[in-house]
Amino acid sequence: MKSRSQFASGFFSPVVSPCNACLLNVYVNVHVAVQCRLTALPVTTMSKDSPALLTVRDAAERLGVTPRTLKYYEERGLVSPTRSEGRYRIYDEEDLKRFARILRLRSLGFSLHSITEMLKRPLEPVEGGHRFSMESLQQIRDAIAQQVEALDARIEAVRRELKEAQALRAELAPDLDYLERRLAGENADQLLERRRHAQAKAAGAIGKPGTAPAKRKGKSRTGTPPRSS
Repeated sequence: MKSRSQFASGFFSPVVSPCNACLLNVYVNVHVAVQCRLTALPVTTMSKDSPALLTVRDAAERLGVTPRTLKYYEERGLVSPTRSEGRYRIYDEEDLKRFARILRLRSLGFSLHSITEMLKRPLEPVEGGHRFSMESLQQIRDAIAQQVEALDARIEAVRRELKEAQALRAELAPDLDYLERRLAGENADQLLERRRHAQAKAAGAIGKPGTAPAKRKGKSRTGTPPRSS
């Protein structure tokens, strides 16, 4: 018979059979998998006092656009939705209202830069809808005008750079042509003579159009000095 110590040891430390061990492992794996799935699932509802939250697919369906459209506006910084524990985008009613406002302004032809400035200012309730105040309109106008002025300065700088690049190219083109002809085996003296002739022709074309070249003073071909007028 077993002693009391042996019986107590056997009672508090039962031997787990291989079959029971397999069942225990299956239970643990299933429990862990379920917990992971619950953590990764997007949260779409909260308590009764909290507003409903929508996934990107549900929000796009309500707005009548594609999920990619919503993600594009998020990438442009126009909307910043919250995220669930599983890093899913979730949208509330305020996000949907903001999206609807963006979509309406886009349908009216406003650029995303102008919409960004418009979203910074609140709308004021008026009869029949909501409108910007005169102060907000002035602020939006000043912000857009500042962007236009900056773009005009960039365009002018690009034009100057383009003009300089074209002038430099015009200087390098004859040099490149000379080197390619020399590498092709053409005579160096003939090529240099052509360059001198081209330079002289270009210098003569710089003068005012319609004016005859100045006559050289001195003896004529017959040897008699020119008459004075």
